[in-house]
Amino acid sequence: MNYAETLGVKAKAAESAIATAAPQVKNQALEAIAEALLQRQDEIVAANEKDLAAAEQNHMSKAMQDRLRLTPARIAGMAEAARQLIAAEDPIGAVDCGTIRPNGLQILKTRVPLGVIGIIFESRPNVTVDAATLCLKAGNAVILRGGKEAIHSNMALAAIMREAVASVGLPADIIQLVEDTSRETAADMMHLTGYLDVLIPRGGAGLIQAVLRQSTVPVIETGAGNCHVYVDKCLHGEADYEMAVRIIDNAKTQRPSVCNAIEGLVVHKDVAAEILPRVQQAFVSHDVTIYGDAATQTILGESVQPVTEELYDTEFNDYKITVKVAEDIDDAMAHIAKYSTKHSECIITRDLTAAQKFQRTVDAAVVYVNASTRFTDGGEFGYGAEIGISTQKLHARGPMGLHELTTVKYLVNGDGQIRV
Repeated sequence: MNYAETLGVKAKAAESAIATAAPQVKNQALEAIAEALLQRQDEIVAANEKDLAAAEQNHMSKAMQDRLRLTPARIAGMAEAARQLIAAEDPIGAVDCGTIRPNGLQILKTRVPLGVIGIIFESRPNVTVDAATLCLKAGNAVILRGGKEAIHSNMALAAIMREAVASVGLPADIIQLVEDTSRETAADMMHLTGYLDVLIPRGGAGLIQAVLRQSTVPVIETGAGNCHVYVDKCLHGEADYEMAVRIIDNAKTQRPSVCNAIEGLVVHKDVAAEILPRVQQAFVSHDVTIYGDAATQTILGESVQPVTEELYDTEFNDYKITVKVAEDIDDAMAHIAKYSTKHSECIITRDLTAAQKFQRTVDAAVVYVNASTRFTDGGEFGYGAEIGISTQKLHARGPMGLHELTTVKYLVNGDGQIRV
């Protein structure tokens, strides 16, 4: 039995306890986690500083270091997210629908936990807490496998949460961390058929594709975010230009290392000369590198780097962006369809017909009109914390909250009926 299998055995042993736990017990565990995170924040920050020192030594980009960093404010945010789950309605036992058949059979479609969930993720140690607390509230055991760059942070957070859930009488093994960050152990985890009910990768495109190729466990595809903003020709002067630039700047620079930040900008040729210089000026404070097509280079000059097919297809997670000048909305949508990861896409326009066409045609989990893609987030949608953004179409799509961490069970009650 390999290391990953030992974790699977422990998770299966703990599965029933969390699946049948009363809502008040799960809420007590969440409160214990929130309180412990706040009380032991110095311990968490000290562990995180080890990871940050290694990141700097390994020349990790500043944007990715920010993704890795834990501060007292961020720890407080993690604790608050756990407490928000306490207020959330418990999905377990909810009845989706029910019928009474002509023969008297009563059929209820009810919500139950998925079981044991595996999560493979990169860099962001807050995912450790978000994932564990969401799985707990939805009645699931979880095995967490973070990246080696956050191992000290993740070990501290997992230990704190395990002690917290044990303090209210739940098995500590409903939350487990894979402490061996080797590729071999990750591969073993992808083959925990019989232990894991579902595997959720959360990170860059490389990680997600590796899991999809190798896993024998059912996978929910999440996270990769080659997102775009398209600026349509129908804008009504200065106020609309300012709105467009504000949205583009926020979507790119507010936090470039996350999956809902944009990596591509597409601008209609009729407004490109007005919009692109303003965008370039807005990007100056963050020193954003612009990769543009010939039309973009003509408008913005030598500061623009030439774009390539590979760059159009890249999720940068950094202060970099590709730019294309489009002939019309169809050209823009064709470009987006070619390079999008089907995460979040946006159109900026005052033309209702164009807006409706874009939302109807573009294939993505979330399609915006006149708003930043940075809102693709469970908390911003009012769902509380999220396990990730699903970019597939089966079972769950978009921000995955409590409901998406459940499945259904049919409860059928009879009075002696038999089939004839």
